[in-house]
Amino acid sequence: MKDTVFKILSNKSIAANTYEMVLAGDISDITAAGQFVNIMLDGFYLRRPISVCNAEDGKLTLIYKVVGKGTEYMASLAEGAELSVLTGLGNGYDLSLSGDKPLLIGGGAGVPPMFMAAKKLIEAGKSVTVIMGFGRAEEVFYKEEFEKIGAEVRITTVDGSCGVRGFVTDAMPEDYTYFYTCGPEPMLKAVYDKSETDGQFSFEERMGCGFGACMGCTCKTKYGNKRICRDGPVLTKEEIVW
Repeated sequence: MKDTVFKILSNKSIAANTYEMVLAGDISDITAAGQFVNIMLDGFYLRRPISVCNAEDGKLTLIYKVVGKGTEYMASLAEGAELSVLTGLGNGYDLSLSGDKPLLIGGGAGVPPMFMAAKKLIEAGKSVTVIMGFGRAEEVFYKEEFEKIGAEVRITTVDGSCGVRGFVTDAMPEDYTYFYTCGPEPMLKAVYDKSETDGQFSFEERMGCGFGACMGCTCKTKYGNKRICRDGPVLTKEEIVW
C-alpha cells in the first residue's frame, strides 16, 4: 500500500452518469487486475474506493459512476488537479487459474476491473469472452475498448435497448473454462447459481479505511470472517457463503 499524489490527465463523461478519469503517477503498487484505489477528496472525511480499470505506462485509469456528493465532486475536477491516492489495495484476481477460455462478467460499475483482467489474459494468449450488463443503452461503455484488445463482447440491458434483453446470466455461454466477475450482489448470486465452473467474485462493499483497520466491510466465508478491503475484494466461488 502506498499513498501517492496523482495528477489528473483527463476526466470525461463516457456514458450516463459515468466518468473516465486518467491520472499520472506511481502505479508500481498496482500489481493485479481487480485491485482498487482509495481517493482523498477535499472536504470529505472518508476516501472513495474505486476499482482499477487499467494501469500501465505511468497512467492509472478509473471509471466511476456519479451516485452521491463525493463522486459529483470527482466529476467536477479538471485536468491538472492533484489527488492523494492510496494504491495497491485489495488482493485482485488470480489469473493463473483461467484456463484457455475464461469468461469475464461485469455489471455496471463492476465492468472496469474486467478490462485490466481481459487485457492481461489476452496478452497471455487466452480466448476471452466478456459479458457486460447495464440497465439501458445510455449506460453502456467500453464496448469498443474491449473489442480493440481482442475480446468477444456480449452486452445485456434490462430494457433490451442494446444487446440481449435481460441480465448477464442470459448471455452466458456453455463453453468456458473459468470465470471472473464483479458487480452488485444480486448479480453475483445469479452468476454463482448458474455457473458450472469454478470462478472468482469481486464484491462491492462500503469501506471506511480501505486497508483493514476499521473492520467495517467484514463478511462471513466458509473459512471464517474476511475483510473485503484487505482479504478481498476477490473471493473464490468455493468459499462464499450467501
